[in-house]
Amino acid sequence: MLLRIILCENDIRKLTIDNLPETIDDFCSILKMKLGLEGDLVIQYKDPDFDNELCNLSSMSELPKDKATLKVHTKSSESYHTDSTLDTASLSSSLEDSPSGTQTRQLPQPFVIPAFSFDVELKLRQGNEAFHRDGTLLDISKDMKSDILDKLAEDIYAHNPYPSRDEYDYVAQALIQKHPCLKEPGSVSGWYCWKFSLKFKMGNFRQKMRVAGSSELRVNARASGSAKRLKRARKSEVNFLPDFPEGKTQSVLDKERLAMVSEMKKRKVDWKQIGEMMSDTFALRRKEIVEDEPLVAQVKDRWPALFSERQIEAEFARLTLVDLKGSLFAGLDQYMTRFLELYKGKSGIVDLARLMRCLDDKSSIHHKRTVLLLGLPHFLKEDPSSFFKTVEATDDEETFTRGMKVGVVMVKNGEDI
Repeated sequence: MLLRIILCENDIRKLTIDNLPETIDDFCSILKMKLGLEGDLVIQYKDPDFDNELCNLSSMSELPKDKATLKVHTKSSESYHTDSTLDTASLSSSLEDSPSGTQTRQLPQPFVIPAFSFDVELKLRQGNEAFHRDGTLLDISKDMKSDILDKLAEDIYAHNPYPSRDEYDYVAQALIQKHPCLKEPGSVSGWYCWKFSLKFKMGNFRQKMRVAGSSELRVNARASGSAKRLKRARKSEVNFLPDFPEGKTQSVLDKERLAMVSEMKKRKVDWKQIGEMMSDTFALRRKEIVEDEPLVAQVKDRWPALFSERQIEAEFARLTLVDLKGSLFAGLDQYMTRFLELYKGKSGIVDLARLMRCLDDKSSIHHKRTVLLLGLPHFLKEDPSSFFKTVEATDDEETFTRGMKVGVVMVKNGEDI
């Protein structure tokens, strides 16, 4: 079948699929693999019954026989629980509304050089014209160089207060590419000294932000003569050490924490309220974890809600702005076809062959994901008994989790797997 797929106004692709799957889930998996998409998809098709207006695809039988035009949307990341959705939404809005919140992540590549002050831009424009005309380099003053470095440091800090060596290289290269009149005379690369000037300027800028009260930088303040490991965000940690919400003090947030602890002791927990409390106290929790580095038992005692499935997902979203389950399933779906082909080639492994017999042409995407996960230890010739456990919905949780530190529990509801 020939498909015209609209991803956005400037990205329209043509795709041929020999045999269409029977389910929407399988169709989504094929589109993800063929188009390099991630996350949950919403597929719309041009319906001839309504003058080719777009309608959501709810069944594969709705597609025309030979060719069709589809519009594919990627759903925005959202959690699978109500409280997680609220937490993620409130986190995103708080990031947008609070200029004091440091977002720590990788620098974009290529790095976009910002616009400088009017007088600096005027000199750079004239300098670039002279460079392109006869190769003349711009003789910049100390003040002009300081203005350029200040602006670059601000933009770098907005992404990552502690850029890597390579990231300094990217910025220095981008500066020279946009403004070749700033090349260093006699330098092979033309940007080597800019790199070291930028590193020195970032050190000064961090000190200025530390004095201004940035939580993420204050935690790394050193006493005279002391040396300790810097506490930095990993590249996926967007909210490593946010400042307290405006108008909230540590004592106010600790009262909210105590209210959360009390709510968790109730027989019937209000998970919506727990989600709101955990979102509000995120900055306090990160401060304790990053600065004090408490034991897991201490964290569990002070933040019991953090160890529930709902809040594990929500906390992951608060910290990284990534949907935990969504990213996991997207990764599984991306490699599913290849893994199942590998499994078929290992028919000599009895347990793996038994799992593959559970699949047929009508198997849902959920069954395929289950087989992929269950088959992995057999494929790697590992013993899965201590990690995977299959139980009935009526089984007692304390019984089947006894002695299981980390693992995957699958609950059967009368299904084969």
